[in-house]
Amino acid sequence: MARKEITDVFKIQAPGGKATPAPAHRPGLGGARRQPRPVHPEVQRDVRHLNGQVVGVLITVYKDRTFDIELKSPPAAELLKAAVKAEKGSGEPNKNKIGKVTMAQCKEMAKLKLKDLNAFDPDHAARIIAGTARSMGITVERLMSF
Repeated sequence: MARKEITDVFKIQAPGGKATPAPAHRPGLGGARRQPRPVHPEVQRDVRHLNGQVVGVLITVYKDRTFDIELKSPPAAELLKAAVKAEKGSGEPNKNKIGKVTMAQCKEMAKLKLKDLNAFDPDHAARIIAGTARSMGITVERLMSF
């Protein structure tokens, strides 16, 4: 069986249960001769169980105008903001800290994101999450030493 020819791949972030065809995504989907309305119900159905948590969605459009939807894990920044109950990251992460997380919390987030991170080992994935936390102005307690 021959593989379908891919015409476009779109990456969007959709809040669970609230996915909408945002105006920024309409030109791209329209350029692929795929209207956003048919994509919208399927994305909404796939992310409904996440209840407002932002997730990455990968939409692959094929030449015959069909498409596949693949859900990714939530962005690390969203997980970290939820952990410290912050609305956004610090504008000056070296001066203004917005909260604290432990390395154990970073490991839990890394387990959730392991398939989407560029790491094979959960400890290294936790260090990636810890680096994101530091860049957001979140203090990471008990950092692993090299």
